[in-house]
Amino acid sequence: MMRLRWDMVTPVAALAVVALALLGRHLAPNDPEQPVAVPWSAPSTRLPLGADALGRDVLSRVVAGGANLLGVALTAAAAALLIGVAFGLLAGWWPARAGRVVRWLGDLLLAVPALILALVLAVALPGATAVVVASVVSGAPLTARVVAGQCGTIRGSGYLHAAVERGERGPVILVRELLPALSGLVAADAGLRLITALQLATTLAVLGFGPQPPDADWALMLSENLPGVALNPAALLAPAVPLALCALLFAAAARAAGRRLEGVA
Repeated sequence: MMRLRWDMVTPVAALAVVALALLGRHLAPNDPEQPVAVPWSAPSTRLPLGADALGRDVLSRVVAGGANLLGVALTAAAAALLIGVAFGLLAGWWPARAGRVVRWLGDLLLAVPALILALVLAVALPGATAVVVASVVSGAPLTARVVAGQCGTIRGSGYLHAAVERGERGPVILVRELLPALSGLVAADAGLRLITALQLATTLAVLGFGPQPPDADWALMLSENLPGVALNPAALLAPAVPLALCALLFAAAARAAGRRLEGVA
């Protein structure tokens, strides 16, 4: 019973955090881009987290700072997952043909470190685009391999043979019969893809390839507030906490959703 409750709580909590982050700009008590106090002001009743280097409300910037970062991470993770699952299904169902191509392409793409690729792409492309492309290149092959491997273990299942005997075509079998059986695995892998994309987006933003000042962004706040950590530590800790919380929640939610979907399947 406790496991069931936990499996229900973590996905809901993750969705709530994402929703709050995406709507954060409308919930901020002050304009996150306008100074409201003396730079590096300590936390007070009026400003619970104090002010940053330009005197802007840290709380307002934290509340509004997750929309862009999580939006990029969600887009990148979804792209990597969809492409990886599609190629994994093809490789798992037709291992002699599509499997060889997917394995060869995966070996080629995995030879390129995701962070290095993202940094190279960020020189010529917007940071968000670089994160999406790097996440697809580094994440889709891993997803494809996991999905293809699992497909190989269930290709001989009776319900798949029955679908073939009924005359169903390959694409229909993949989507209607095989994909639901892999739903738990796909849900768990989605958490990994999302965390990886979040790490890439955060790294690029900290290095200056993401949103630019005065935009409110958790990753940008880390680099902006580091020089004044001795004056107002809350300005640096405030964006770090939701970043860590998102990573933990995404991992727990993906694991919980995977277990529930496996039980349903």
